[in-house]
Amino acid sequence: MLKKRARIVASVLLAIDLVGVALAFLLAYWLRDTALPALGLRPRNLYPLSLYLPLLPLVLGIWGVLLYHFGAYKSHRTISLIDEAWSILRVTGSGGALLVLCIYLFRLDAALLGQDDISRLWIALLAAGSALAILAGRTTVRLLSRFVRSRGYNYRTILVVGTGPAARSIAESIERHGYWGYRILGFVKSDEDDSVESIAQPVVGAIADIPRLIESEVVDEVIFAVHRAQLQKLEDLFLQLEEQGVLVRLALNFFPHTRARVTVGDLEGLPLLTFSTAPSSPLLLAIKRGLDLVISVVLLASALPVMGAIALAIKLTSSGHVLFRQIRCGLNGRRFTIYKFRTMVENAEHQRSHLSHLNEMDGPVFKVRQDPRVTRLGRLLRRFSLDELPQLWNVLSGSMSLVGPRPAIPEEVAQYERWQRRRLSMRPGLTCLWQVSGRNEVDFGRWMELDLEYIDSWSPLLDLKILARTVPVVLSGRGAS
Repeated sequence: MLKKRARIVASVLLAIDLVGVALAFLLAYWLRDTALPALGLRPRNLYPLSLYLPLLPLVLGIWGVLLYHFGAYKSHRTISLIDEAWSILRVTGSGGALLVLCIYLFRLDAALLGQDDISRLWIALLAAGSALAILAGRTTVRLLSRFVRSRGYNYRTILVVGTGPAARSIAESIERHGYWGYRILGFVKSDEDDSVESIAQPVVGAIADIPRLIESEVVDEVIFAVHRAQLQKLEDLFLQLEEQGVLVRLALNFFPHTRARVTVGDLEGLPLLTFSTAPSSPLLLAIKRGLDLVISVVLLASALPVMGAIALAIKLTSSGHVLFRQIRCGLNGRRFTIYKFRTMVENAEHQRSHLSHLNEMDGPVFKVRQDPRVTRLGRLLRRFSLDELPQLWNVLSGSMSLVGPRPAIPEEVAQYERWQRRRLSMRPGLTCLWQVSGRNEVDFGRWMELDLEYIDSWSPLLDLKILARTVPVVLSGRGAS
């Protein structure tokens, strides 16, 4: 019954989505054919709508298949709107690309329009419009679902197996998010549970009572929040619930003391648990990469005259190459070549061993405030971080980001303590919390803590805040050596 209802809901959602795509199809044509030419932004050179309409079935087919492929019709009760929006963007972006591919492969432009091409701007408007239309439809469905559930309808009844901390956490989450549409029938005491004093909902039995409860009560889902040692003993119960069509969920608190976020995936049908302490949201990481590309291109274009002047000044004031190249450790230890304007005398790396007694930093980092190898021009460049301008190319190439832990040399990474290696789980950056917190005035231990603090609390907004704080720090030259 539940599966049949889920199929009906999925069919209704598909119909709503495809109506939205059809409306976006027509809106994109109107924008390209009428609205933009009226504003003087584009010439009015589209063919009649009747010649574009044969593409509509192809568009609906591509979008429909992609929506199913990306899981748009699975249960979305607990899926955030941001994650759903990212899935929709993947569908519409892929759909636009596939439409262009089909047009080229099957010469649809020649078949429909003769010698002329189908408007690429129209395809872009179609992709953007369909994303907005589908998202608007999904948002409307969410609001209607919440309204219906607030009236006591469309609820799913849950039985929670276990009375420990994980089970209580599940119950608290369900109570906080009433709009998910879940109700807890009660808790089932497992063999490992000694006390049930702190359980707010009723304890309706033990594990042996579950078959009876399924037959005598309305139970849509059973959530197991038990110790991993019990799972093998429950295999027969899982099979019984599967046979009766009851949805079974398993709380993944196998390692309760880990800080990692746990996600579920599969590899060719093999279920996989993923533990990750680094940011993993595709949408937010795509935003971060987009900011990197846009801002670094703007900065590079603006700084080209300054970089040319610096290169000339380096060449005129000291012998050697203009750029300094060095191997650094990037994301998860990947080696890459970092680029900086040379601020030291030629062969400065070979002189480092003779200056180890001057090191002013604890830990494996080597920092000397009045390093005798630094040239007079180099001191000026370092003071205002102008020597790091070539690293914008590292950002463009993807080996670095604008914001992230500063990249270390392999020799330093080899001396890290185990917990300090977690800073490699984020792409290195031009600036970071350490950069805006005093740089060389901060000891090594605190530096590592700041990097991990950044990783644990990362968001695109935090990146923008750090970039904004970097500007006055760089201009003041505070903490530079």
